[in-house]
Amino acid sequence: MEKILEALRKNNMEAYFAEKKEDIPEIVKGLLKKGDVISCGGSVTLSECGVFDLMKSGDYVFLDRSVPGLSREEVEEIYRKTFSADAFITSANAVTREGELINVDGNGNRVAAITFGPESVICIVGKNKIVEDVKEGFHRVKTVAAPKNAQRLGVDTPCKTLGHCLYPDADITKGCRSEGRICAHYTVCGMQRKKNRIKVILCAEELGY
Repeated sequence: MEKILEALRKNNMEAYFAEKKEDIPEIVKGLLKKGDVISCGGSVTLSECGVFDLMKSGDYVFLDRSVPGLSREEVEEIYRKTFSADAFITSANAVTREGELINVDGNGNRVAAITFGPESVICIVGKNKIVEDVKEGFHRVKTVAAPKNAQRLGVDTPCKTLGHCLYPDADITKGCRSEGRICAHYTVCGMQRKKNRIKVILCAEELGY
């Protein structure tokens, strides 16, 4: 893990290590200021490590798209406001040994905010998401992350039923034509031009999908 942390730093990303998931909220707290406008991507990881509770603590202006009763238009407005947030908190679908972050998205709002917009991006990654290289990272998306998220979200895609993509070994963008397809936008964050905008917290425990 130390080699991956160093690779992330060489790619101009801040990198932190958490031995346990319970350590993560305190690290995140140290990367925020009271009153910051914050937002997040949909993430099982954030729930599992207690960061959602931190975001809802009242110390921050939380652009919360999960508030019950929001219309689709209101949710999309939160997506747009996220681009001017002080911090965006998310996970990643994979991290390579060369310090690259791999993410796949359906709507595109999460990967868009990671690559541009919010002043700071805080990315929390469990050890289960470590892969050798980009190719393995996208294979992980097709065989682990996308199917599990499709099941969690209840979208009608082949991977929800099969437990893997129809084309697990094909080019990364080849997939089904389902209206609810959740792997429509693909990004790899390598060398960052804005140093330390992206902060990665790598955890020695498994988190999320």
